[in-house]
Amino acid sequence: MSHFVVSFMKDVLGENGRQAEICQRILEIDAPTEGEAKEIAKQSFCKAERLCEWSLHADRIQVTSADFPL
Repeated sequence: MSHFVVSFMKDVLGENGRQAEICQRILEIDAPTEGEAKEIAKQSFCKAERLCEWSLHADRIQVTSADFPL
């Protein structure tokens, strides 16, 4: 089982009119593959935010492996 860090990112306009990238939530997920980690994270995000679709609060998902080489 691999360990992944999954970030839900949103693009917003700041007070100065410039676009900024905001992290809506970071989850640590144990899963066999990156794709499965992404799906588990989507479900967890929706449950935590009380949403039916993750994309209502985020524009994209970033998945990073958190495994350390042996």
